[in-house]
Amino acid sequence: MPDLRWVAPLPLFLTLAACRSGGGDVTPTPTAVAPTPTAQPSPVATATPLPPPAEGGYELEPALPAATFPLMLGFSLVPGSPGEGVVLTQDGFVYRVPLDGDGPADLFADVSGLLIDDPQTEEGLLGLAFSPDFQSDGLVYLHYTAGGPRRNVLARFPVVDGSIDVGAERVLLEVEQPFPNHNGGQIAFGPDGYLYLSLGDGGSSGDPNGNGQDLSTLLGSILRLDVSGDQAVAPGDNPFVDDPEARPEIYAYGLRNPWRFSFDRESGDLWAGDVGQGQWEEVDRIVAGGNYGWNVVEGLECFAVDPCDDPGLTPPRAVYDHEQGCSVTGGYVYRGQSMPELDGYYVYADYCSGLIWAVNTAGDSPAVLLADTGRAISSFGELPDGELLVITFDSAVFRLVRSG
Repeated sequence: MPDLRWVAPLPLFLTLAACRSGGGDVTPTPTAVAPTPTAQPSPVATATPLPPPAEGGYELEPALPAATFPLMLGFSLVPGSPGEGVVLTQDGFVYRVPLDGDGPADLFADVSGLLIDDPQTEEGLLGLAFSPDFQSDGLVYLHYTAGGPRRNVLARFPVVDGSIDVGAERVLLEVEQPFPNHNGGQIAFGPDGYLYLSLGDGGSSGDPNGNGQDLSTLLGSILRLDVSGDQAVAPGDNPFVDDPEARPEIYAYGLRNPWRFSFDRESGDLWAGDVGQGQWEEVDRIVAGGNYGWNVVEGLECFAVDPCDDPGLTPPRAVYDHEQGCSVTGGYVYRGQSMPELDGYYVYADYCSGLIWAVNTAGDSPAVLLADTGRAISSFGELPDGELLVITFDSAVFRLVRSG
């Protein structure tokens, strides 16, 4: 979960630890009558480019009034139920909530008994993903931290009579953790049908075990997994399957704590926010085999190695320093209709400051500061129409809208 160095007091183990249109030429349509020699084609209309998003031109409005739970850190749509989503909480509860606010929330799962007994600030229930075939197979995947030994667990559960059958858990993958922080957390199915899972570098500070640059460990990576069987395995076209010194499950590495990632529903591209150490937070476009530099670099600066001009490292798309926050929360590429100027922009936030930015995925322009919310933003959600929800540790969910 994101590293948070400043947080208001919260109950339980609530605190997340610090640690386009371009008009082309159009050929006139031939007519049945030949034009005279002096005739010219009519001018072709071109679309007027939209202005960029307005700095400070956005705000949050209340959404999902039934979702008033503490520790909320995730949202997913329920496949086959267009008017319903689920929110999950760090202490192990999942609730079904109506999207239109008409009706109460219903308990979908209580997995608190599976979690580590003495959870630290970045442990607990971290992620949920519905099977791509949920309407036929009724399967749900959870990512959480357990104890004895301390480890991350990816497990599959059936839904029976409208709720997750916790007693029918099938553990697919376990990864031991040397420290309680930097667990990553996100799980999501990609457009290719495989499950992607993010893991931090194993924790402590500065990556003392060098996991970020070690392909023999799953830590500090985003994994790409085939979960169709009784265990999570690497698909045959993963980037490191032919490297005998690498874990084949790894899709990309060199990450410190990729707390939240998402797929662009239009392009399929994978975007992530990677929580920084003491200076820089970063946003990355994740590609197969990419090395994102931790702990050689933090953001755009050398960290453990100087000089650090390694051409094999993939630089971040955007960074911000700790005067603007301390823990990046990755969001989504906006593909809604109500704010067309944001189309193709990746929207993300900082948990500590509540600032929300957007960066153009099609260029290299600087990020735009959309809003200063003052909220403890733990995650984002995407509605069926592409509009964005903002999930907070303030026991409330919001929708990102234009100001005024």
